[in-house]
Amino acid sequence: MLSLVAVAIFVHSKYMREQPPWLPAVVALLLVVPVAQHLKRQFTKLVFTGDKIRYEAGTLSKTTRTIQALKVQDVRVDQTVVQRMLRIGNLSIETAGESSRLTVANIDSPQAIADRIIDTAHPARGQAGGSAQA
Repeated sequence: MLSLVAVAIFVHSKYMREQPPWLPAVVALLLVVPVAQHLKRQFTKLVFTGDKIRYEAGTLSKTTRTIQALKVQDVRVDQTVVQRMLRIGNLSIETAGESSRLTVANIDSPQAIADRIIDTAHPARGQAGGSAQA
């Protein structure tokens, strides 16, 4: 451990004098965006309770939306190339009603969650599809 500290001090003393003074600020700003997105993802969740799907988002203030599973009409997953590499994606749930579309951005395993929503919304379809493949 002491050797790592010595190497860090050596590298800092030798190379950091040659760096522009604004470089640490730029590096810190570049790290702020991914950290903020990660925290936002950690405080966003979908909860399946019986015949309802509850969407919760927020850290200090919270937004909650409850959807009756039977009202789900369409579930869509959109992924960019970067999202596919990170195994995340945007999940859109379309329902019958006034506020008809809910989009959850950058959710982990979006296709598995979309399949679960469809199975929850239409359990007979999920069972029929599963028995046809068996």
